[in-house]
Amino acid sequence: MTALVLGPVLRHVDASSATIWVQTDGPCMVTIAGCSAKTFQVSGHHYALIVVTGFTPGAPYEVSIDGTQVWPEPGLPASRIPAISDDFTMIFGSCRMPDSDDPEEQRRLGTDALAAYAQRMSKQDPAEWPDSLVLLGDQLYADETSKATRQWIIDRRGDSEPEGVADFEEYVHLYREAWSTPVVRWLMSTVPTSMIFDDHDVIDDWNTSAAWRAQMAGTDWWAEREISAIASYWVYQHLGNLHPDELATDTTYAQVRAAEDATEVLREFARAAIEESDGRKTTRWSFRRDFGRVRLLMIDTRAGRILSGGRRSLVSDDEFDWIEANAEGSYDHLLIGSSLPWLMPHAISAMQAANEATSAKPGLSGRIAEKIRQAGDLEHWPAFKSSFDRLTRLVQRSASGSAATVCVLSGDVHHLYAAEARFDAPVNAKVYQLVCSPMHNSVPRFFHPLFRLGWSRGLAVLLGKRSLRPHVKWNKIAGPYMTNALATLRISGRKAVVELEKAGADGLTSLTTIQLSD
Repeated sequence: MTALVLGPVLRHVDASSATIWVQTDGPCMVTIAGCSAKTFQVSGHHYALIVVTGFTPGAPYEVSIDGTQVWPEPGLPASRIPAISDDFTMIFGSCRMPDSDDPEEQRRLGTDALAAYAQRMSKQDPAEWPDSLVLLGDQLYADETSKATRQWIIDRRGDSEPEGVADFEEYVHLYREAWSTPVVRWLMSTVPTSMIFDDHDVIDDWNTSAAWRAQMAGTDWWAEREISAIASYWVYQHLGNLHPDELATDTTYAQVRAAEDATEVLREFARAAIEESDGRKTTRWSFRRDFGRVRLLMIDTRAGRILSGGRRSLVSDDEFDWIEANAEGSYDHLLIGSSLPWLMPHAISAMQAANEATSAKPGLSGRIAEKIRQAGDLEHWPAFKSSFDRLTRLVQRSASGSAATVCVLSGDVHHLYAAEARFDAPVNAKVYQLVCSPMHNSVPRFFHPLFRLGWSRGLAVLLGKRSLRPHVKWNKIAGPYMTNALATLRISGRKAVVELEKAGADGLTSLTTIQLSD
C-alpha cells in the first residue's frame, strides 16, 4: 500500500479554492474533499498538489490514497480549510532548525517556537486558529545540518565535500526532517502557508556578491548543490505559493506532470533560474496573496539578485515592475514579506550602505571592503542602495493611498524588533518594519550587546556617509529581543495589532504587544 510521507500541507486558499501538497512513497491517486490529483515523480520521489474546490469552509477534510484514508492521524484535531473573514490572524517567523534527539543540540537550540504554537493551538477552539502562516526563509539549514543528518550523509557518501547537503536526495532528507514533527505537520495541514527561501536553504551568504559567486564557482560541488536547491525548492515550497489560475498556465508544472520522471525538467529549469544573477531574467519567485482586505506581497531577495556587469540589485527591474504593479489596488493592510529586513538597526544600515560604495571601488580598498562584506554578512536591503531606495518609494506610495498600515515582515537576523518609519512628506498609513527570527535556532550571547549597540544613531553617523543616507527615517519601538519566538499579527477591519512571543520550556509567553493602527 502506498503511504503518505509528508503533508498534507495546506498552501493557497481563497474563497473558492485551496491547494494541498503531499509527498507519498509511490505513484498513486490522491483525493481530498472529492478532488483528486495523480502524483508526479522527481528523482524517484512522488508528489501531488491537489486543487480543492467545492469545499465547505471550516469543515474537516481527509486525505485518501488510491481510495484508502491516510489522514488525519490520531491524537490531534481534524485538519480544516479555513474561511476568510474580516477578522484575520497571521503568524510569521523565520530560521527554524529541525527537532533533535541529541541533548547537546536541544540545549543549544532551545524550544521550537512553531512547535510550541502548534501545541497550544491544538488545544484551542478552531475559531481561535490563525488564518495564515508565513515562513520568511531558512526553512532548511543545508549548510548546518543536525548531528543525525551529518551521520546519515556520512553513511551515504562518506565524509567528503561539501559540508552539508550535496544533491536532490539530500534535500529530500532535509525537508522530511524539518516537516515531520507531528504537531508542526498538523499545523501546516490546517493553516494556509506561504513560503520564501533565504540563504541557509542553500548556503550561508548565498548570492552575496559577484565576487562571492566567482569563488563558489571555483569549487567542484557548488553547481550541483545550487541546482538541487532550486529544484527541491520548486517542489517543496514554490509550487504551493501559486494561485490555481497560475498553476493552470505554468509551463514547468505542465512539463513536470507530463514527464515519467521530471528530474531533468527541473534541473534545466534550475540552471536557467540560476542565470538570473548574470542579469538574464527567466523566472519569478515573488508572489501575491489576498486575504479579504489584507494583501500579502512576498518578495524574493535571494535567487533573483542581479550581481554582474557592474549592477547590484536585490530584485531585477522586471520583477520590481511586477512587485510595484501588484502593490497597487484597494486594501486595508499591505504586508510586504521579505526574508531580509528593509529597516535595520541604524549603525548596521549605515555600515552596509558604506560598504557597498567602497566595495565598488577598484584596488585594495574595494578588495578589503568585499572581504568585510562576506565576513560580516553585509548583504541586506541597505547593502543594495538602488533596491533599498526603490522599495522605500514603493512603501511611501502605498502608504499614501487608502491603506491603514503598510508592514514589512522579515526574518534572517536572529533577533526580534519593531520599527516605525516616517517620511518627509506625510502619508496616510502607519508604516512598520516587523522582524521575527529565529523560530528555532541559537543566538550566541556575544551578539546580544552588538544588536543593541547597532541602534546607536551616533555610531551610525560615524560609520555611514552623508551622501548615502536614506530618504526615510525610523524609530525602534520594540526590542531587540534575542530568543526563539513567533509573531502574531491580528487584523480586524482597519485595526491591527502585533504580538511577539518567546518560546521556553513552558511554551510561549508574551514579549510585547504593539497597536499598529486603531
